[in-house]
Amino acid sequence: MLREINFDGIIGPSHNYAGLSHGNLAATRNAGRTSHPRAAALQGIAKMRANLDLGLVQGILLPHPRPDHDWLRRLATEYDAASPLLQARALSASAMWAANAATVSPAPDTGDGRCHLTVANLMTMPHRSHEWPATLAQLRLAFADPAFMVHSPVPAPFGDEGAANHMRLCAEHDRPGIEIFVYGEGHGPFPARQHRDACETVARAHRLAPERTLFARQSDAAIAAGAFHNDVVAVANARVLFAHEQAFADPARLYADLRQLMPEVEIVEVPAARISLEDAIASYLFNAQLVTPPGGEPTLILPQEARDNDAVWSWLQEHVAGNGPIRQLKVVNVRESMANGGGPACLRLRVIADPATVDPRFLVDHATLDRIATVVEAHWPEAIDPTGIGDPTLIARIESGRLALLEALDCLILARP
Repeated sequence: MLREINFDGIIGPSHNYAGLSHGNLAATRNAGRTSHPRAAALQGIAKMRANLDLGLVQGILLPHPRPDHDWLRRLATEYDAASPLLQARALSASAMWAANAATVSPAPDTGDGRCHLTVANLMTMPHRSHEWPATLAQLRLAFADPAFMVHSPVPAPFGDEGAANHMRLCAEHDRPGIEIFVYGEGHGPFPARQHRDACETVARAHRLAPERTLFARQSDAAIAAGAFHNDVVAVANARVLFAHEQAFADPARLYADLRQLMPEVEIVEVPAARISLEDAIASYLFNAQLVTPPGGEPTLILPQEARDNDAVWSWLQEHVAGNGPIRQLKVVNVRESMANGGGPACLRLRVIADPATVDPRFLVDHATLDRIATVVEAHWPEAIDPTGIGDPTLIARIESGRLALLEALDCLILARP
């Protein structure tokens, strides 16, 4: 039976605020602040517990080896000899944002009836460009069953940032859906990270039916306002598309195409007159997880920042009270991730599959989360000051902490990608 499975990235012990992501306003605004990796990981675990309590199937993706010594060696240096900028890029914990791990097309949509995953190349930002080998190793382990096909990344120079720029709508998870690829064009102060060529490559590799595949351009205004990924201004699941009025360059055409292909689609567009792009991005209203628990009521899992924004919370309360498509609101605390530019949706990769076909080491229940939390509390640094990332004692703790987690989860095979 096909189920919605959310694979959350466990926030790694090297989580720090180096401000490496140009165009991500939260990350650059908080550059130089002290981070709290232990609290960050425990916040992520609490979010996964809340998903389990809703009746959802929950998975995990594991922290990558940090610092990435192999990457530094390819740059002809070692960590202790590298510049502070290279050190920060090699130490980044940004793989925790699993929405950038891959693009996923469920079996009902593909030509061969398998679930396809294409690992994202993340080539636009140097600190993320070296993530894909470790991600690919995990995906090929977690999805080794013949029900899946895991693809290598789209080659350079075509930037691909994974599911953060991809949406799927369907009447039921086990029926063919509409897949929407959202790309940008670089006409503003920040780079457009998702290339149309990459979207089209993934669609071909996944053997998607062209008549059920849409390509939509993200608006220049959204990118300029800090929507570095589409999932900062739009999210979709099942029959519901939830988007800001200024998310897309040509929303009227996209909505018309959707309604023609899927008459039962429910489009919830938030007017800019009610919630500005600035408020939407600051609160990460759209970087919420839109999920369908077993009860069938579409539920929005929101960061606390959305609750704290009067304009955002007022609109949400009106929508629910007015019997809109989104029926429940659940607020979670992921402040450490938010301060680095990633909300609840950034932390997860949604896969529609039969849980029985997934390597059980990558699926969790409350007892498994207890084991993970015990490792985090014992090994994750309490705080990291970005000016101290060259400290050998800190590096040793980061590396030993990750190995302790891999051992606890019987995943030492991933000690190196």
